[in-house]
Amino acid sequence: MAKKAELLETAAKLKLDVSAKNTVAEIEAAINAADAPKEVKAEEVTTEAHPLASEEKKTAKAGKRSEKAQAEVAEKLEKEARKEAGDTAPQSEEAENNIKKGKAPIVRPRSERRGKNYRKVAELVEKNKTYSLNDALALAIQTNPSKFDASVELHVRLGVDPRQADQNIRATVGLPHGSGKTVRVAVFAPEADHAAAKKAGADVVGDEEFLKQLDKEELNFDTLISTPQYMARLGKYARLLGPRGLMPNPKSGTVAADVVKAVSEAKAGKVEYRVDK
Repeated sequence: MAKKAELLETAAKLKLDVSAKNTVAEIEAAINAADAPKEVKAEEVTTEAHPLASEEKKTAKAGKRSEKAQAEVAEKLEKEARKEAGDTAPQSEEAENNIKKGKAPIVRPRSERRGKNYRKVAELVEKNKTYSLNDALALAIQTNPSKFDASVELHVRLGVDPRQADQNIRATVGLPHGSGKTVRVAVFAPEADHAAAKKAGADVVGDEEFLKQLDKEELNFDTLISTPQYMARLGKYARLLGPRGLMPNPKSGTVAADVVKAVSEAKAGKVEYRVDK
């Protein structure tokens, strides 16, 4: 008891929060803790020694959280951002010095980049002049820069909406002097029409034999003409003929009961026209 009384007296001098209810061991531990020097936390030492250390990020020595890894990630993100923005300029003075800078390229007008013959005949066309059809056709022949018979395209603004079924335009027209091309015509018709089709100039004529050629995907023709009653038999070949523009169609004149007339028109240079968006 005397020892406990002495310890309580010492604790009172140190102003410790202990009482007679505490055991001797608890009182001794409190006194020893009060007498021991206070340990300075590592964070406080670091702050006092290095004032800027608290602002730095804590990183590992190696791995994904190391300073090197974080710098590489930041550099990669920066490069991707510049790439998306279209910035290809060098990002350092050393890289900029390594680039060989030559003279700025001289961009000439497109007309000057054309060939000599093209520039010569282009002088015959007045840009702001509206030509009549006859004058335009004559000028098209004069301004042909090639040494062969070039093709001529005719574009007409119709002012219609091709999305509307009643405004769709599709038909054929026979060129008075042909198209200048040799057209191979095939006829798929009954045997009674074979001789007349051959006489009219058809290159391929047949019925069952012709279907065997289609089974082998032999398409040795440019235009296919069929009679209306034989069109149903061509249904299974739609995926073969359709994408190539060879499927007979009444609007293009390739589905006809008069085979002789259809062959004659195709050979003479009949072309198809249709509205385009």
